[in-house]
Amino acid sequence: MKSFSNRYIYIFSATMVVIVATLLAFISLQLKPAQERNILTEKMQNILASVRVQSTTSNAQDLFDKYITGSIVLNNEGKILENTDAFDVDLVAQVSKIEKTKQLKSLLAERRVSPFKQFIASFGGAKETDRQGIQSQISAIGGERQLPVYICTKEDSSVYYIFPVRGKGLWGPVWGYISLEADMNTIYGAVFDHKSETPGLGAEINQEWFQVNFRGKKLFDGASFRSIEVAKKGTVEPSPFTVDAISGGTITSKGVEAMLYDCLEGYIPYFETQKN
Repeated sequence: MKSFSNRYIYIFSATMVVIVATLLAFISLQLKPAQERNILTEKMQNILASVRVQSTTSNAQDLFDKYITGSIVLNNEGKILENTDAFDVDLVAQVSKIEKTKQLKSLLAERRVSPFKQFIASFGGAKETDRQGIQSQISAIGGERQLPVYICTKEDSSVYYIFPVRGKGLWGPVWGYISLEADMNTIYGAVFDHKSETPGLGAEINQEWFQVNFRGKKLFDGASFRSIEVAKKGTVEPSPFTVDAISGGTITSKGVEAMLYDCLEGYIPYFETQKN
C-alpha cells in the first residue's frame, strides 16, 4: 500500500480547500442575482397582499406595475426626501433608530439618570447624559429617519397608502405591511411574516385568518394616535382599536402590537398633512 508524506497530505488538503472555496464563491456569485430577484418578488407580493391583490412569482411584477402607482420616502417631519427610492430603504437600520430613540426618551423621562442606566444606555448610542445632550441626540436620529410609502390605485380609482413595519417577536424579527384608506386612519389591509416564531402559535401571524382582523380598524381616536392593541381574547372590550391575540402566541402578538405603534408613529406628521 502506497503511503504519502505528511507534507504531501498538507499540500493536497490545502489545495482542495482553495478549490472548494473558489467553487463555492463562484456559485454564490452566480446565484446572487437570482436570490436578489426572489427577495424583490417576495417584497412586491407582500406589498400587493396588503391591498388585497393576490399574486404569484410569475405575475407579481406586472401586478405591481399596474397597481402601485407611486412611492415616496419621508423624513421624520413628513416631508418627502428627494432622490431616495422606497425599495432601497434599510428597514433594519430604521428600526434600530426607533430603539435608540425610545431608549433616549426613557432617559429624559427620569429626573436622575443612574450610573447603571448611563452604562446600559452607552451601548445604544446614548453617550450624553445631560438633558440637552440627549435631546440633541434624539433630534439627530430623527433627522436620519427614512420612512417609505407606497401608493396603490385600484381600478375604481380608489387610492390606498402602504407602510412597511418591522419589529421583534418572541424568537426573532417580525415584519409586514399595513395599508390605509385615503382618510389615513382606517386600515384597508395587513400582511405579516416572521423569521422563527413558534409553528402553530406565534407563527400564525402570517395566516390570513389573523391578518383580516385588522381590516377596518382605526389608528386614531379623534385627534389622538392610538394604533392597534393586540390583546388576549376576552381581556378587553372589542373596539375599532383592538384585535384578538393569537391563542398561545401572546408574546408574538404583543410584538406585532409594538411594531405597529413604533413604526406607524413616525408617519403621524404625514398622516396629518394628508388629512388636511
